[in-house]
Amino acid sequence: MSDPVALHLRRQNGLPPARGASSGPLGKRLLVNRWTWVFVVFTLLYAGCLLFQYQIITAPVKVEGGEVPGLNWSAVREAAKMAFPTLVFWMVVYVLYDRFRPQRPLFWWLALGWGGAVATAASIEINTWAAHEMQITGGGVDPSQGARAAIFVAPFVEEATKASVLFLIAVAYRYRLVSKVSGIALAGLSAAGFAFTENIIYYARAIVYTSSTIGTGDPEQAVAKLVMLRGVWLAFGHPLFTTMTGIGVLVAVRTHSKLVRVLAPLVGYLCAAALHMAFNTAATFVQSEMQQYIIYFAFVLPLVLGVVFWIVRQLPVESRRLHDRLTDFVRMGWLSDADAYALSRERLRARAALVSATHGWRALAATLRLQRAATELAYLRDAQVRGTVDAAGNGRARELLDDIRAVRGEAVVDPRGMKLNLPDWRAWADRIPVLRGRRTPAGALQPQPNPHATTPPVPVGSTPTYSPVDPRWGPPSP
Repeated sequence: MSDPVALHLRRQNGLPPARGASSGPLGKRLLVNRWTWVFVVFTLLYAGCLLFQYQIITAPVKVEGGEVPGLNWSAVREAAKMAFPTLVFWMVVYVLYDRFRPQRPLFWWLALGWGGAVATAASIEINTWAAHEMQITGGGVDPSQGARAAIFVAPFVEEATKASVLFLIAVAYRYRLVSKVSGIALAGLSAAGFAFTENIIYYARAIVYTSSTIGTGDPEQAVAKLVMLRGVWLAFGHPLFTTMTGIGVLVAVRTHSKLVRVLAPLVGYLCAAALHMAFNTAATFVQSEMQQYIIYFAFVLPLVLGVVFWIVRQLPVESRRLHDRLTDFVRMGWLSDADAYALSRERLRARAALVSATHGWRALAATLRLQRAATELAYLRDAQVRGTVDAAGNGRARELLDDIRAVRGEAVVDPRGMKLNLPDWRAWADRIPVLRGRRTPAGALQPQPNPHATTPPVPVGSTPTYSPVDPRWGPPSP
């Protein structure tokens, strides 16, 4: 963008600058792209944090009268295999849930890696330091494992470290955070990464303890019970807590009120810490298996189902929001009613992408580009209505409308009444040498000539007959 004033106004509103023509080879474009270096820097940061945690958990702990050996690589590897299915489940859930203007895969990676590496490393250090400051001794080995540390320290520390990546993304690129769906997805991925690393540590400790301590019973059964508890029945814990903070951050990003911008993230964070505190309190003091079942089915399960129902309900809410905002452009004459309807329904959008995929890669690319442009256009209009983007968004809206017009000819906008362009099964028969050349366009087999048959002679003086095989045989042209 050549106009410095317009560029400054766009930056103030968090809008991206006008896209220039891409030039140069792919390698050069990747090197000059800032997101490439963001990925490299944060990946190295995550690797360093994981190495730091590995050194902590594998180092022996000195106690009175000797030392307690740390974890070993074999136990950590086996624990990672046990914790991996839970991580994959949450990754699939949140990536599929982030369907309205999905985040860049880089943001998914930033949230997941931050929770699994940076948040866990910071939590270990802060929890241990806070436990020492409170003069807590828990378990005789690690002071951060005391009951008071788990109830009064860990919830506030862990929820702050997990949600900090949301604040970083909101400050650096708030234009991409357009709905509560975005906040829930990013917060859930950060929490899933945190739970993955935490589960590895818990499982590895259980493996080492049960295999080296007499009187613990069957080690495999004890570890399997812990995996079922943390990886299945209580796997909702960290995602549920951090979701509260994610909702608060997104409410703050999408409002014009300065008071709400300050209070919404704080309220979300306090709700997350309170739920985490209640969870740790129940896990610490409720030891009876019957009491655990009562608390789980009477209190925890209804709460989780209620939150899940509310989260799922956000999908039709966002669909209506898209339709309302695209309808504004219909009234201005830039879009049609069919565009507003088809581009705001996830079922029709998925159907359009599927139909376009059967028409070639160019049609699919044009369809996806049109859908992304229409979604950004709708949320840009929503931001202008809410007052978070001023008149500087009009230039961006014109660019998006130009993108829609440029790809409309090749894209599938409204797939209603359209069928998949699947290949005809009859064409595959032509690839078989036995059947090649024996099929008519209608699909029927042609009669094959008999090489032993003879052509009867034509009687002299009779009406001449013409073969339909050679069109040159016929009466002379007048």
